[in-house]
Amino acid sequence: MANDTAVTTSMANLRAHCSQDVSSTRFWRLTSEQRDETFARLREREPVSWQRPVEDAVSPDPDDPGYWAVVRHTDIVTVSRDHRTFVSGHGVQFDLLPTEVLEMSQSFLAMDPPRHDRLRRLVSAAFTPKRISVLDDHVRTAAREVVDGFARETGEIDFVERCAAQLPVRVFADMFGVPYSLRGSVREGAAAIMAWADPESLAGRSPAELQMTGCTTLHGIASELVAWRRKTPTDDLFSGLVHARIDGQQLTDAEIGAFFVLMAVAGTDTTTHTASLTVKALGDAPDQRDWLLTDYDARIHTAVEEFIRFASPVMTFRRTATRETTLGGQTIQPGEKVVMFYSSGNRDTAAFHEPARLDLSRNPNPHVGFGGGGIHYCLGNQLARTTLRELFRQLLTRLPDLSAGEPDLLGTNFMRGVKRLPVTFTPER
Repeated sequence: MANDTAVTTSMANLRAHCSQDVSSTRFWRLTSEQRDETFARLREREPVSWQRPVEDAVSPDPDDPGYWAVVRHTDIVTVSRDHRTFVSGHGVQFDLLPTEVLEMSQSFLAMDPPRHDRLRRLVSAAFTPKRISVLDDHVRTAAREVVDGFARETGEIDFVERCAAQLPVRVFADMFGVPYSLRGSVREGAAAIMAWADPESLAGRSPAELQMTGCTTLHGIASELVAWRRKTPTDDLFSGLVHARIDGQQLTDAEIGAFFVLMAVAGTDTTTHTASLTVKALGDAPDQRDWLLTDYDARIHTAVEEFIRFASPVMTFRRTATRETTLGGQTIQPGEKVVMFYSSGNRDTAAFHEPARLDLSRNPNPHVGFGGGGIHYCLGNQLARTTLRELFRQLLTRLPDLSAGEPDLLGTNFMRGVKRLPVTFTPER
């Protein structure tokens, strides 16, 4: 196996790197629109291109030969759904992160069958339709109360701080039974894990130190919750995880902790950023906002899909090839990394008419905002949709002239995150 790996690495090093470099720190500091121009050229000329290793990796590998960049919608779906050829067990992050962080945060996202299937079945046992339906009322109440918190104020706030970051954390906390006293720590821990390449968030710390701080914080909270729920079970999701059994098996404390970290990030950061980017997009396209408000209940389900496609908060994920295969005209060898660029797939003109335009009536809308399908499709997709639906019901019906300034974006190659977003509105009477 070692000799095969050496041969594969040697062959990969001989590949000609693509002229469109998507590995540099400079590229990821461009605006989304500027990056979209590069992705458009790649989709047309080199839909699967060999790229040099990512620049300024958190945990660089001196033997890393590079990776295949997959930018077309159809190829992203192919990779996503073929979990035998393209596996997750060797890592799913575009950036190279410390092994300890990956083990503490990835859960079944970075596993392959049969381990993936066992863990996902156990987790899914706690995500029953009955449990999720009970959460709908909690989400509706939480959305109303979060907007209550600022709707009658001066009419100028940081939308991320006062709204977009508040609601998903509250929903997550209700779902997992996290007490109020620990909710701020959940938000801070999840944000730290996702901010590893953002200079402001680092504040002099190393990326690995920042991520480990976030992971340790969240694992500590999970340990407290496990102990409480073993002694005093309730009807929240965390009790479901602690006591779930499939064929007599239970989750270990480490597995519960890693899943808690994964859901804290996936269930809070992604929805926060989608909401923030959507507020900005609706302000830039008032005709779309008016269209939605004309018949909110009938149109919001279609609109939410466009919120997710247009925002594309998760920009990249990777897989590793297990066997020789052909994709986009290129021959991929076993052991080579394949990175899916979701933000490019969601702007592919072969899959979407006028993809640069916000179109809330877009139907069908085969976006890859929750992944391209397959066994790793986002487990919390319905909860995310519900949260966005109820939040924008409150915002658009109560603050119809809500207007956003320019977002201050997070500097990473994984999450299209919003750190701050100034908004103005006429206070509710």
